[in-house]
Amino acid sequence: MFENKNPLLIGAAVGIGALSVLTAWKKSRRKFDFKDKVVLITGGSRGLGLVLAREFAAEGARIAICARNGEELAAAKEDLESRGAKVFDAICDVRNQDEIDQLVGDVCMRFGQIDVLVNNAGVIQVGPLATQTEKDFEDALAIHFWAPYRMIQTVLPIMRGAGAGRIVNIASIGGKVAVPHLAPYCASKFALVGLSNALQVELAKENIFVTTVCPGLMRTGSHVNAYFKGQNEKEYALFAISNALPISSISAESAARQIIAAAKRGDAEAVISVQAKIAAKMNALFPETTAEILSLVNRLLPGKGGIGTAKLRGKDSESWLAPSILTALADKEIVENNEQFAN
Repeated sequence: MFENKNPLLIGAAVGIGALSVLTAWKKSRRKFDFKDKVVLITGGSRGLGLVLAREFAAEGARIAICARNGEELAAAKEDLESRGAKVFDAICDVRNQDEIDQLVGDVCMRFGQIDVLVNNAGVIQVGPLATQTEKDFEDALAIHFWAPYRMIQTVLPIMRGAGAGRIVNIASIGGKVAVPHLAPYCASKFALVGLSNALQVELAKENIFVTTVCPGLMRTGSHVNAYFKGQNEKEYALFAISNALPISSISAESAARQIIAAAKRGDAEAVISVQAKIAAKMNALFPETTAEILSLVNRLLPGKGGIGTAKLRGKDSESWLAPSILTALADKEIVENNEQFAN
């Protein structure tokens, strides 16, 4: 029945099928139960980090969160403890190795171990390339690449000693597709995706599984704490509206549940939201077409002008468009997810 078929194609199909079955079997054997596990979340005092902390706590995990703002941390701890979570909080600038060492040591002293590391701390600078400076790129790489690298290197010996672990790196669809007006952010997230993928393939043999998370737009309330350059009011309005509309964004709770499910399975990657999945597939299959489309989008975005290379937070870049009914879904998350504090 196969005489007219190409034996190489048949062999490849059989091989791919067998490999898929083997991968599914191995995944079923490595499911991770978060009950009583210790989860350390950087940037855990607000936004997605806080929502993840709530969801991990609901799984029965013990939670350690860090951030630079003590007021934010105190509010986040109170929020989590009101939900029955066991929480350790610490002020830490994850760009500083000495502070990382202190944090990891303190968490281990409090809980005795670290089973899960979530590298979530981040910064967003929005504006045309002409307004982005070398320091903007340095700052983005410091928080999105070097901080996760140093956190991982510091926590790895603990996970190796336990013989297991989970590392979750919160990258972005901007780490797969170069989004206009987010050059420093995208460059640093691309770097994190590369690091995370490399660690996944090398650490799996030690029963330490690394999940690279690439979310699309999420309604976390973090738009008020992003930085905007150039024509900052227009940039903020576009960003806030995109973050709020259901057609372009998903809820932070939905994203957090998908991230935790992926970490539980030990998935190599989790692209979060239908829109992000479409963008990633489009870029992988049709890079030239994607580049043309994004180039056209860029032509429609605000030019440099405005405040130039200076930067202002979203909360300082408001206009008649934002906040408005168009941003209502995202705006209601500001207080809910602890984004009202200023660093």
